Amino acid sequence: MTTDGRGSLEQALAKTQAAADAALSAAGAVGRTLKKFRKASSEGNLRDVRATLEAAEHSMKTLRQEFANAKESWDFDAEDYLSNGQFAQELLRTAQAMGVRLFEQDDRLYCYPALIRIDPKERAVLIDKTRERRLRPSVLVAHFRDLQKRPPRFRPEAFLESLFEAYSAIAERQGKDLFGSGSGVVVRLTDVYDLLTLLPGQSREYPKQEFARDVYLLDQSDAATTKKGYRVSFPASTGTRSASATLRVITQRGGEKVYYGIAFRRGG
Repeated sequence: MTTDGRGSLEQALAKTQAAADAALSAAGAVGRTLKKFRKASSEGNLRDVRATLEAAEHSMKTLRQEFANAKESWDFDAEDYLSNGQFAQELLRTAQAMGVRLFEQDDRLYCYPALIRIDPKERAVLIDKTRERRLRPSVLVAHFRDLQKRPPRFRPEAFLESLFEAYSAIAERQGKDLFGSGSGVVVRLTDVYDLLTLLPGQSREYPKQEFARDVYLLDQSDAATTKKGYRVSFPASTGTRSASATLRVITQRGGEKVYYGIAFRRGG
């Protein structure tokens, strides 16, 4: 099976599954004929010993041929298919056909509230931090649908407190009076992200796309006030014109939302 547009992973796996089913059927026939051969031997049925032995030999020959067919049926360049964008497009088509909302942004797929990254070398996808190796598109999209039915693991209150700590540290470092003006000063969310992932390797473990998704989930939640009584907001700015200073996220309905700054102010 080639990956030049004439075939899909779903089709390739369906073909190999059918070949595996045929091999399993042949294996069952081997087992049945061997049982008959054993029965004839154990009972001393001399007439049936030779006949059942020949039948077992024939069924094993059939099994060898069916297994060879199954082995030959899997000729698919999986790593290339996963890495060249075709797999992502097949997932999007499959999701549309199955009525599952799946969207693409940058090098990730977004299926609210999960972010999906394809890992060609591992022949897997990462759903947030969880590695999933079941890659048949219909199976994987059904898994996405099941995940959407579960309550999100995201804890908005804990994330809000982390943002407030980072925000306070950045504002103080910049010599800004956080709350003296009555409304909190605006700090860029990208600066908050840089502080949260300051240690080596943390930006790889917590990519900016995941941070943007978490900001969106917080924005959509009821968690808006810290334990110390400061209320969060996400002000827009002319800075939203600069891609490097913004966070972009796909919303639950497939639109794009842009975030620039964060601010905290005392009280409601």
